Amino acid sequence: MQALTGHVTGRVQGVGFRWSTRHQADLLGVAGWVRNRIDGSVEVFAQGDPPALDAFRTYLAEGPRHANVIAVRLQDVEPDPTITSFSVR
Repeated sequence: MQALTGHVTGRVQGVGFRWSTRHQADLLGVAGWVRNRIDGSVEVFAQGDPPALDAFRTYLAEGPRHANVIAVRLQDVEPDPTITSFSVR
């Protein structure tokens, strides 16, 4: 298992980004969380198998239909064994 954390910037709040991210994570079997930041970005933590995380990264770069993702800044981190599902915070 691998994990990543980071921020997605652009038009990512008020467009269903967090909820569609949770849906995509559920489809891929990725655990973690997503939340809005006061600066208008979205913060994410995700963990799962490498192929699932690769697909998740690809999704974050595109986002839902009404989003306009400008940048995705992610870094690898240690997995958190206490997180077993994906939530919107």
